[in-house]
Amino acid sequence: MGAPKAITATAHKIAQIFYKLWVTGGNYSDPGMDYYEQKYHEQILQHLTHRAAALGLELVPIEQQPAENNPSVPAPAT
Repeated sequence: MGAPKAITATAHKIAQIFYKLWVTGGNYSDPGMDYYEQKYHEQILQHLTHRAAALGLELVPIEQQPAENNPSVPAPAT
């Protein structure tokens, strides 16, 4: 990306936050890392879904099993 673009992107983000606070007169509350991780996960899933559809495929979620019942996960050493 490069330093100049990163600086510009950071300045833009700060300007957006400032403008939102100025217009609404509210307080800024950081949504936290979990919010950003969830948003990133949703973006990746949406991207993969569109790519799969373009290839004529469909994504099917895998059911999560507990580690103790899943033979592919090694049991912890005792």
